[in-house]
Amino acid sequence: MKNLLAFIFVVALMPAQAQKVNKKLQLALETLTTGFKGDVGIYVKDLHTGKTVSINADSIFPTASMVKVPILIGIMDKLNKGELKYHQELTYKDSLFYAGSDLLASLKHNEKVELSKVIMLMLTTSDNTASLWLQSLAGTGTRINQILDSIGYTATRVNSRTPGREAGRDKFGWGQTSPKEMATMFEALANRTLLDTASSEKMLRLLGRNYWDEEALSQIPPDVFVASKNGAVNASRSEAMYVSGKNARYVFCICTKNNKDTSWESNNEGWELARKVSKLLWDKLQDYKLGWYGIN
Repeated sequence: MKNLLAFIFVVALMPAQAQKVNKKLQLALETLTTGFKGDVGIYVKDLHTGKTVSINADSIFPTASMVKVPILIGIMDKLNKGELKYHQELTYKDSLFYAGSDLLASLKHNEKVELSKVIMLMLTTSDNTASLWLQSLAGTGTRINQILDSIGYTATRVNSRTPGREAGRDKFGWGQTSPKEMATMFEALANRTLLDTASSEKMLRLLGRNYWDEEALSQIPPDVFVASKNGAVNASRSEAMYVSGKNARYVFCICTKNNKDTSWESNNEGWELARKVSKLLWDKLQDYKLGWYGIN
């Protein structure tokens, strides 16, 4: 009798669970991504309704610079434990130099800089020298991965400069994640549940200052709050964000890999897709009171 009641209970829940998928938006995004020359993964969740859209959302993709979100989590954990202080003074060394156009790398040997400014450079300008320094200060990729695992993230990992992650590094580069898991991190930030309330609010503020605002972020009106992080390498373009407007509150992540278009012009196919997806989501998800989320 108990087994029968349990079965009836599960069956009764199934329609409600199915309704959590926005079928109209699912179809619109599937249509929009058809013909893309590469692999695409998308996860969307409307935080007003709880409805979602998933396209290869559990597949693993390179993070590129989105890896800086897990690094930030590692740093925040150190701050919470008192092992680092937000405004503590650090000393830049030439040994930290990472080739590229990073601002931090322009500092002189033994020049002083606040930890808070290094964090800002990692997230706002996506400074790689700052990011690798912070990865080390967070206890290396090994410790960051342990934290991620302890708070329920199993797809997201730091690979670079992390013993035992060599295979992941060869396949995905600096880091790896799934669209659903990265978007879920932003949802946890929005709900103030990533590590704790104060940490979530600090991370939201830091992620709300993105210099790289010409792709998916460019489709959101400038008076709307957005916390975001994007990443790009030759054959992969990705972006994740939490959008909070008057009539729209949602998270989404788009990841691509094996892209045929590896150009770095603004009309790169991966970047164009990110802009189109972001515009569609903004146009539709702010209209949830007007019937877009009606019976599917």
